[in-house]
Amino acid sequence: MLIVTATGNIGKDAETRSTKTGDSVTSFSLGTKNGTGRDAGTIWLRCSIWGKRGESLAQYLTKGGSVTVVGDLTVGEYEGKAQYDLRVHDVALQGGKQADNVQGRREEPRRASRVDLDDDVPF
Repeated sequence: MLIVTATGNIGKDAETRSTKTGDSVTSFSLGTKNGTGRDAGTIWLRCSIWGKRGESLAQYLTKGGSVTVVGDLTVGEYEGKAQYDLRVHDVALQGGKQADNVQGRREEPRRASRVDLDDDVPF
């Protein structure tokens, strides 16, 4: 088992689906910087959080948000390219992008705090 910690930005809003057995899984993509300077690139991780915890966190896992995740990494191949899948065990919200409101002004989005999540998510 390969456990990794990765920090990056969410590529698109998290989506929650149900399996045929009734379990739920919340998925999102995470772009992490790899290298420095001109050699810098991005590695994309396909992240998944199973169960009620993922359902509760989905509203905070939005495009552009910065998170740190810890989980089991598996590496596969798809169409000749490496594919990285991360089954997430722990998530730390690092903040996020600024959102435009209806009037066009910039304002800080509501950030999840430990207190917000305690009612819904057993940490």
